[in-house]
Amino acid sequence: MYVYDEFDRTFVKERVNDFRGQVKRRLAGELTEDEFKPLRLMNGVYLQLHAYMLRIAIPYGTLSSKQLRMLGHVARKYDKGYGHFTTRQNIQFNWIKLEELPDAMADLASVGMHGLQTSGNCIRNITTDHFAAVAPDEIEDPRVWGEIIRQWSTLHPEFTFLPRKFKIAISAAKADRAAIRVHDIGLRLYENEAGEHGFEVMVGGGLGRTPFLGKTIREFLPKRDLLSYLEAVLRVYNQFGRRDNIYKARIKILVHEIGAEAFSKEVEAEWAQIKSGPLALDTITVADIVSRFQYPAYEALKDETEALESAKRDKQFETWYENSVAPHNQPGYAVVTVSLKPEGAPPGDATAEQMEKIAGLADRFSFGEIRVSHVQNLVLPHVAQRDLPELWRSLDALGVATPNVNLISDIISCPGLDYCSLANARSIPIAQGLTRRFRDLEKQRDLGPIHINIDGCINSCGHHHIGNIGILGVEKNGEEVYQIKLGGRSDSKAQLGELLGPAVPAGEIIDVVENIIDVYVELRKNPHERFVNVVHRVGLEPFKERIYAAH
Repeated sequence: MYVYDEFDRTFVKERVNDFRGQVKRRLAGELTEDEFKPLRLMNGVYLQLHAYMLRIAIPYGTLSSKQLRMLGHVARKYDKGYGHFTTRQNIQFNWIKLEELPDAMADLASVGMHGLQTSGNCIRNITTDHFAAVAPDEIEDPRVWGEIIRQWSTLHPEFTFLPRKFKIAISAAKADRAAIRVHDIGLRLYENEAGEHGFEVMVGGGLGRTPFLGKTIREFLPKRDLLSYLEAVLRVYNQFGRRDNIYKARIKILVHEIGAEAFSKEVEAEWAQIKSGPLALDTITVADIVSRFQYPAYEALKDETEALESAKRDKQFETWYENSVAPHNQPGYAVVTVSLKPEGAPPGDATAEQMEKIAGLADRFSFGEIRVSHVQNLVLPHVAQRDLPELWRSLDALGVATPNVNLISDIISCPGLDYCSLANARSIPIAQGLTRRFRDLEKQRDLGPIHINIDGCINSCGHHHIGNIGILGVEKNGEEVYQIKLGGRSDSKAQLGELLGPAVPAGEIIDVVENIIDVYVELRKNPHERFVNVVHRVGLEPFKERIYAAH
């Protein structure tokens, strides 16, 4: 956990006071909605279909139990008793009254939380691996670099009004759990042949109406040069990115139109002028950031895997253990994913009671720390193996122990037309219907890892382009219909899905997905061949034949 200093705390409180005055002026009619809009967006406040929505940043997805408990308090006092965790490792509250927003933000500020740079054409919340600092396949904690970037980018005067929003993700593990290839900048921290740690820099990834995977513009960037190189990338984008067309304003369009090689040359030329300047990171500066992170005082434990065999006689615990528990880099510890995808519920939602009680469980079992994943689940990253049975019973009583992590009902979904003013189709009811159709956990486990991503509009907050099965809702002649893409993935072998064919009516989409799964089961070589691998091996034709034969 990073511990913020007095400057950070004072700064956030002062921003709340500024916003309180702006809200007062808006309520008094001294500001029109158009005049208020840029002011609220700078604080993470959107105007959605039914009410104002408050988006709160969770830097690199790390929460303290105190912060999660405060999120529960805000949900209960100011909202309708729940919050929604997003694919940006943030949380959104959809029903807070405008006149109560400053009070809610003041409560959040008391635990170091805010909505700065969660909206607008600026550098957004920095995201990273939700298993950071505990994953066995990781070379070092990427959150340190996320914090360095956060400090550099917060209210950066040169990058506050970019051509469009800008997203950065970091991974430091062999497995990409941060989807770095679909971000404006993706950073892969790795060790080169000389034993040095540095970054592969990918630029121009992104989804939306024109999806692209990021292109590598520098194979290896020394850690000392991280900020100066990022500054160079942002300056080039700020200079050449389009401002005349909102649909062509993202950096991915610029990189695509001029080519990665030409873009890289512009960055290198800009970087040459600043790389030896004040943005060069010395070891003292980095060490100071590291010193502000509090790491658990782990006990010297032995591996308890064999000792858990007796607990696994309870088949429900065994199933949860196999699906929700991941290896830890410390002996005797485990990483636990808390599923926010129960049958029939909106993906990523958590009630006030759940947040408060998970915070309590984090205090008891995870050194008071929680992570938010970009797949809309929570993680308890430091659980002693011996405590797993007791933790499971507590999570099960809360309704957050569904053992479906990475399975077909572990669905990513945007809020869609139920909340979002940009959407033209619903997402949540489709997700709910799919979790009910595939409620059989044994069948889910037999199918293996399958990732379904659902969006209610082309902006792709639910990342449908990189779902193994991607579903996009669109409006056609006043009706909601759904396009389907197959074969997408967001890991180290990232790939965009391919369009299966014409959109299908809302009333048929659940049956269509089940038919797709039936084709997969028929075509897989063995029970271990993953869905996405079958799609890449056989192509789309077998799935098309089954889905569109009756049309």
